[in-house]
Amino acid sequence: MATEDDRRVVGLLGWIREQTDRLSWFQKTLLTGAVLTLLWMYVVPGELDRRVVVDSVLLIGGPLALGLTHGRHIGWNINRVAVRNAVLLSMFVLPFYLVGSTLPTIREFYPMWETSTAPGEFIPHAFQLFMLALAAETYYRGLLCVGVRDIGFKAVFISPIVYMIHHASKPPIEFLLSGPTDVLFGAVDYKSNSILPSVIAHGAGLVLLDWLVLHDPLFDPNLFLGVLEWLPIPL
Repeated sequence: MATEDDRRVVGLLGWIREQTDRLSWFQKTLLTGAVLTLLWMYVVPGELDRRVVVDSVLLIGGPLALGLTHGRHIGWNINRVAVRNAVLLSMFVLPFYLVGSTLPTIREFYPMWETSTAPGEFIPHAFQLFMLALAAETYYRGLLCVGVRDIGFKAVFISPIVYMIHHASKPPIEFLLSGPTDVLFGAVDYKSNSILPSVIAHGAGLVLLDWLVLHDPLFDPNLFLGVLEWLPIPL
Protein backbone atom coordinates (compact mmCIF):
# COMPACT_ATOMS: atom_id res chain seq x y z
CA MET A 1 0.00 0.00 0.00
CA ALA A 2 1.34 3.40 -0.94
CA THR A 3 2.27 5.62 1.98
CA GLU A 4 1.53 9.30 2.25
CA ASP A 5 5.16 10.08 1.41
CA ASP A 6 4.95 7.92 -1.71
CA ARG A 7 1.86 9.75 -2.89
CA ARG A 8 3.57 13.08 -2.31
CA VAL A 9 6.59 12.02 -4.38
CA VAL A 10 4.37 10.76 -7.20
CA GLY A 11 2.39 13.98 -7.08
CA LEU A 12 5.53 16.08 -7.16
CA LEU A 13 6.91 14.14 -10.13
CA GLY A 14 3.60 14.51 -11.92
CA TRP A 15 3.60 18.25 -11.31
CA ILE A 16 7.19 18.58 -12.59
CA ARG A 17 6.31 16.55 -15.71
CA GLU A 18 3.28 18.72 -16.33
CA GLN A 19 5.31 21.92 -16.02
CA THR A 20 8.10 20.72 -18.33
CA ASP A 21 5.56 19.56 -20.93
CA ARG A 22 4.44 23.18 -21.19
CA LEU A 23 7.92 24.36 -22.09
CA SER A 24 9.05 24.85 -25.67
CA TRP A 25 12.06 22.98 -27.06
CA PHE A 26 14.15 26.15 -26.72
CA GLN A 27 13.12 26.60 -23.09
CA LYS A 28 13.84 22.95 -22.30
CA THR A 29 17.25 23.29 -23.90
CA LEU A 30 18.18 26.32 -21.79
CA LEU A 31 16.85 24.68 -18.64
CA THR A 32 18.78 21.49 -19.33
CA GLY A 33 21.90 23.50 -20.12
CA ALA A 34 21.65 25.37 -16.82
CA VAL A 35 21.13 22.19 -14.80
CA LEU A 36 24.02 20.41 -16.54
CA THR A 37 26.48 23.25 -16.04
CA LEU A 38 25.59 23.57 -12.35
CA LEU A 39 26.05 19.82 -11.88
CA TRP A 40 29.32 19.92 -13.80
CA MET A 41 30.73 22.78 -11.74
CA TYR A 42 29.76 20.93 -8.55
CA VAL A 43 31.16 17.47 -9.35
CA VAL A 44 33.96 18.09 -11.89
CA PRO A 45 37.10 16.27 -10.66
CA GLY A 46 40.70 17.27 -11.11
CA GLU A 47 42.07 13.95 -12.36
CA LEU A 48 41.96 13.47 -16.14
CA ASP A 49 40.58 9.91 -16.04
CA ARG A 50 37.66 10.89 -13.83
CA ARG A 51 37.17 14.15 -15.72
CA VAL A 52 36.63 12.24 -18.97
CA VAL A 53 33.96 10.09 -17.30
CA VAL A 54 32.12 13.02 -15.72
CA ASP A 55 32.22 15.12 -18.89
CA SER A 56 31.05 12.19 -21.01
CA VAL A 57 28.10 11.44 -18.72
CA LEU A 58 26.96 15.04 -18.19
CA LEU A 59 28.01 16.97 -21.29
CA ILE A 60 27.54 14.20 -23.85
CA GLY A 61 24.93 11.97 -22.24
CA GLY A 62 22.70 14.80 -21.03
CA PRO A 63 22.32 16.65 -24.35
CA LEU A 64 22.00 13.42 -26.35
CA ALA A 65 19.31 12.11 -24.01
CA LEU A 66 17.32 15.33 -24.35
CA GLY A 67 17.65 15.28 -28.13
CA LEU A 68 16.72 11.62 -28.51
CA THR A 69 13.65 11.93 -26.27
CA HIS A 70 12.42 14.90 -28.32
CA GLY A 71 13.33 13.69 -31.79
CA ARG A 72 15.95 16.42 -32.21
CA HIS A 73 19.57 16.25 -33.31
CA ILE A 74 22.17 18.39 -31.58
CA GLY A 75 24.89 18.41 -34.18
CA TRP A 76 25.93 14.78 -34.08
CA ASN A 77 25.83 14.32 -37.83
CA ILE A 78 28.36 14.48 -40.66
CA ASN A 79 27.85 16.08 -44.05
CA ARG A 80 30.08 17.41 -46.82
CA VAL A 81 29.82 21.00 -45.64
CA ALA A 82 30.81 19.96 -42.11
CA VAL A 83 33.88 18.06 -43.36
CA ARG A 84 34.99 21.02 -45.48
CA ASN A 85 34.44 23.48 -42.65
CA ALA A 86 36.27 21.22 -40.21
CA VAL A 87 39.37 21.47 -42.39
CA LEU A 88 39.02 25.24 -42.87
CA LEU A 89 38.39 25.95 -39.18
CA SER A 90 41.33 23.78 -38.12
CA MET A 91 43.61 25.63 -40.54
CA PHE A 92 42.35 28.99 -39.27
CA VAL A 93 43.03 28.26 -35.59
CA LEU A 94 46.37 26.48 -36.19
CA PRO A 95 48.46 29.70 -36.05
CA PHE A 96 46.88 30.62 -32.72
CA TYR A 97 47.98 27.31 -31.21
CA LEU A 98 51.46 27.62 -32.73
CA VAL A 99 51.98 31.13 -31.35
CA GLY A 100 50.23 30.34 -28.08
CA SER A 101 52.55 27.39 -27.42
CA THR A 102 55.50 29.83 -27.21
CA LEU A 103 53.94 32.24 -24.68
CA PRO A 104 55.30 31.93 -21.13
CA THR A 105 51.90 31.85 -19.39
CA ILE A 106 50.68 29.10 -21.72
CA ARG A 107 53.82 27.01 -21.32
CA GLU A 108 53.54 27.35 -17.55
CA PHE A 109 49.90 26.22 -17.50
CA TYR A 110 49.99 23.37 -20.04
CA PRO A 111 49.84 20.42 -20.15
CA MET A 112 47.03 20.59 -17.62
CA TRP A 113 47.52 16.91 -16.84
CA GLU A 114 50.94 15.31 -16.57
CA THR A 115 52.11 13.41 -19.63
CA SER A 116 55.22 12.87 -21.73
CA THR A 117 56.13 12.55 -25.40
CA ALA A 118 56.48 8.77 -25.10
CA PRO A 119 53.90 7.28 -27.50
CA GLY A 120 52.61 4.83 -24.91
CA GLU A 121 51.77 7.73 -22.61
CA PHE A 122 50.91 10.54 -25.01
CA ILE A 123 48.55 8.63 -27.33
CA PRO A 124 46.09 7.67 -24.53
CA HIS A 125 46.46 11.24 -23.23
CA ALA A 126 45.57 12.60 -26.68
CA PHE A 127 42.50 10.34 -26.89
CA GLN A 128 41.28 11.64 -23.53
CA LEU A 129 41.76 15.24 -24.66
CA PHE A 130 39.66 14.52 -27.74
CA MET A 131 36.93 13.10 -25.50
CA LEU A 132 36.97 16.30 -23.44
CA ALA A 133 36.70 18.33 -26.64
CA LEU A 134 33.81 16.19 -27.87
CA ALA A 135 32.01 16.66 -24.54
CA ALA A 136 32.55 20.43 -24.51
CA GLU A 137 31.42 20.85 -28.11
CA THR A 138 28.37 18.61 -27.61
CA TYR A 139 27.28 20.90 -24.78
CA TYR A 140 28.27 24.37 -26.02
CA ARG A 141 27.97 24.07 -29.78
CA GLY A 142 25.56 21.12 -29.88
CA LEU A 143 22.94 21.64 -27.19
CA LEU A 144 23.22 25.44 -27.01
CA CYS A 145 23.75 26.28 -30.69
CA VAL A 146 23.05 23.69 -33.40
CA GLY A 147 20.33 22.17 -31.25
CA VAL A 148 18.40 25.46 -31.20
CA ARG A 149 19.24 26.68 -34.71
CA ASP A 150 15.48 27.08 -35.28
CA ILE A 151 15.75 30.47 -33.57
CA GLY A 152 18.16 31.70 -36.24
CA PHE A 153 21.76 32.88 -36.21
CA LYS A 154 21.35 34.43 -32.76
CA ALA A 155 21.79 30.88 -31.41
CA VAL A 156 25.51 31.50 -31.88
CA PHE A 157 25.47 34.06 -29.05
CA ILE A 158 23.83 31.93 -26.34
CA SER A 159 26.89 30.35 -24.73
CA PRO A 160 29.90 32.75 -24.95
CA ILE A 161 29.47 34.15 -21.42
CA VAL A 162 29.18 30.69 -19.85
CA TYR A 163 32.12 29.53 -21.96
CA MET A 164 34.23 32.42 -20.68
CA ILE A 165 33.24 31.71 -17.08
CA HIS A 166 34.44 28.12 -17.50
CA HIS A 167 37.78 29.51 -18.77
CA ALA A 168 38.27 31.90 -15.85
CA SER A 169 41.05 29.74 -14.36
CA LYS A 170 42.97 29.56 -17.65
CA PRO A 171 45.84 31.91 -18.66
CA PRO A 172 44.58 35.49 -19.21
CA ILE A 173 45.14 35.47 -22.98
CA GLU A 174 43.11 32.26 -23.30
CA PHE A 175 40.33 33.67 -21.14
CA LEU A 176 40.26 36.81 -23.29
CA LEU A 177 39.98 34.81 -26.51
CA SER A 178 37.47 32.25 -25.21
CA GLY A 179 34.42 34.41 -25.93
CA PRO A 180 35.29 35.23 -29.56
CA THR A 181 36.35 31.59 -30.05
CA ASP A 182 32.97 30.41 -28.82
CA VAL A 183 31.20 32.69 -31.31
CA LEU A 184 33.47 31.60 -34.18
CA PHE A 185 33.07 27.89 -33.47
CA GLY A 186 29.33 28.33 -32.99
CA ALA A 187 28.96 30.20 -36.27
CA VAL A 188 30.84 27.52 -38.23
CA ASP A 189 28.85 24.70 -36.62
CA TYR A 190 25.61 26.59 -37.17
CA LYS A 191 26.36 26.93 -40.89
CA SER A 192 27.46 23.29 -41.02
CA ASN A 193 24.45 22.00 -39.03
CA SER A 194 27.04 19.83 -37.30
CA ILE A 195 29.52 20.07 -34.43
CA LEU A 196 32.16 18.20 -36.44
CA PRO A 197 34.17 21.37 -37.29
CA SER A 198 34.51 22.52 -33.69
CA VAL A 199 35.20 19.00 -32.39
CA ILE A 200 38.07 18.52 -34.85
CA ALA A 201 39.52 22.02 -34.42
CA HIS A 202 39.20 21.93 -30.62
CA GLY A 203 40.38 18.36 -30.12
CA ALA A 204 43.32 18.60 -32.51
CA GLY A 205 44.24 21.97 -31.01
CA LEU A 206 44.35 20.61 -27.46
CA VAL A 207 46.52 17.68 -28.52
CA LEU A 208 48.84 19.86 -30.60
CA LEU A 209 49.23 22.42 -27.83
CA ASP A 210 50.26 19.81 -25.26
CA TRP A 211 52.69 18.26 -27.74
CA LEU A 212 54.27 21.63 -28.57
CA VAL A 213 54.58 22.70 -24.94
CA LEU A 214 56.40 19.45 -24.13
CA HIS A 215 59.09 20.54 -26.59
CA ASP A 216 61.21 23.64 -26.96
CA PRO A 217 59.37 26.60 -28.56
CA LEU A 218 59.19 26.43 -32.33
CA PHE A 219 60.40 30.02 -32.59
CA ASP A 220 61.41 32.97 -30.45
CA PRO A 221 58.26 34.35 -28.78
CA ASN A 222 59.73 37.83 -28.31
CA LEU A 223 58.40 39.02 -31.67
CA PHE A 224 54.82 38.21 -30.70
CA LEU A 225 55.32 39.39 -27.14
CA GLY A 226 56.34 42.77 -28.57
CA VAL A 227 53.31 42.89 -30.84
CA LEU A 228 50.94 41.95 -28.02
CA GLU A 229 52.54 43.99 -25.25
CA TRP A 230 49.72 46.57 -25.49
CA LEU A 231 47.34 44.04 -23.97
CA PRO A 232 46.78 44.78 -20.25
CA ILE A 233 47.37 41.14 -19.32
CA PRO A 234 50.44 38.97 -18.68
CA LEU A 235 51.56 36.87 -21.63
